[in-house]
Amino acid sequence: MGKAAGTIQVLHQKIGSVMVGKLKKLGKEKNLSSLLSNVSVAFAGLLSFMLLTRQLDKEAFGDWVLFITLSTFVDLLRFGLTRNASVRLLSGTTFTEKKQILGSSYRINLWLLIIIILVCWVLALVLNFLVIDVNNGYELFLIWYPILALANLGWNNALALFQAEQNFNRMMVVRLLNVGLFLVFLLLNHFWLGLGLMEIIWVNLFVNLVSSLWCTLRKWDGLLYLPNAVKPVEKELIHFGKYSMGTLVSSSLLKSADTFIIGLSPFLGSAGIAMYAIPLKLTDLLGIPLNSFTMTAYPRMSKSCLEGKMHEARKIFYTYTGIITLLFLPVAIFSFIMAEEMVLFLGGDNYADSLPLLTFIFRIFTVYVMLLPLDRFTGVLLDSLNRPKYNLYKVIVMTLANILIDIIAVFVFESLVLVAVGTVLFTLIGIFMGFYLLRKEIEIHSKDMITESFLFIKKLKTHLPV
Repeated sequence: MGKAAGTIQVLHQKIGSVMVGKLKKLGKEKNLSSLLSNVSVAFAGLLSFMLLTRQLDKEAFGDWVLFITLSTFVDLLRFGLTRNASVRLLSGTTFTEKKQILGSSYRINLWLLIIIILVCWVLALVLNFLVIDVNNGYELFLIWYPILALANLGWNNALALFQAEQNFNRMMVVRLLNVGLFLVFLLLNHFWLGLGLMEIIWVNLFVNLVSSLWCTLRKWDGLLYLPNAVKPVEKELIHFGKYSMGTLVSSSLLKSADTFIIGLSPFLGSAGIAMYAIPLKLTDLLGIPLNSFTMTAYPRMSKSCLEGKMHEARKIFYTYTGIITLLFLPVAIFSFIMAEEMVLFLGGDNYADSLPLLTFIFRIFTVYVMLLPLDRFTGVLLDSLNRPKYNLYKVIVMTLANILIDIIAVFVFESLVLVAVGTVLFTLIGIFMGFYLLRKEIEIHSKDMITESFLFIKKLKTHLPV
């Protein structure tokens, strides 16, 4: 009996050791780390969104959404100039080169911050002097965004280093520090404090500052490397970044333009923004895996292209695009069926009277989600091929199409449904244009996405690190 018990114990130990080894392998997997980072942050963001819909009335919540959307848009403008270029340069650099790149990137963003402060506050003074009435969300942005831009400079600049090093666990900690602190405040506010919109904005500024200070103390953001900034590196960052910035800004406009234009409508206004934000938020949640895999695909594709391994770059493109599209299919079908329950869960009883409209809009967005991988990875491959201007052209065309459709939908038909339909239409335009531009640079066959995806699934175990 004793011998048998000892044998069983040894077997248990071996099984436990194997399980621990497999978990360690999964923990090292870059795609999984990136996904975990984005899912964690998105979950905290989802809870914050749900608390805000229940703490603010429709008008105030619409003002908050417009303020945050504008802030996110301008953040992309700022960091789009340096982030992708920094990721590209930071891959495989020495410590001295790293200090030069981070310091140069930080100095560029400081100059952009000064310009933003001047533009926002001068414009706010002009509107006040001329007594021009604009949506409250726009006023909040002009007054408070310059302070937010200073508060979030550090942690945003550090993201380039994390992505280049593929250190998604560190990225997760920094981003969770930001959204986690804000979530804790919202919970306290929901149950005990009962504070309003302005106090919520002030706390948001504070938690961004805390995250940035943490990155500065750990020497991740580049502030302490400002003396190492050099003109040649700044020029290289700006040269590449001017295209990727335009691409990121235009990409942001693809979604943000909906909110901006709805906010200008006297008929829809802040209440319209609040209603449209709910199905849009659900769509953003469905896109989380795509953002995660994009962050891991870009360095890999770039490395293959820089080394002239076009066959390998094509294979990565086919695999990522095909696999993620297959992953999205059951999620999109489930979301289409359960749309009403999902909208009510996110928005709460305040939006029960608009439930049929918001459900229909969200079902339109599930079609858009299915198209996203094709559109996104054509852009990633264009950037990896060092053709950021092509990617910029593609996104500009999509953005112009979206703005035109939005203007017609909002000011002619006064319809949120047509705004959502426009999202599907401009994505289709982007897919066709993306493939057209890629085929000018590299041989691409759509059918190979299916082949490579199934080959990847068959050999899945070989893709885990040893």
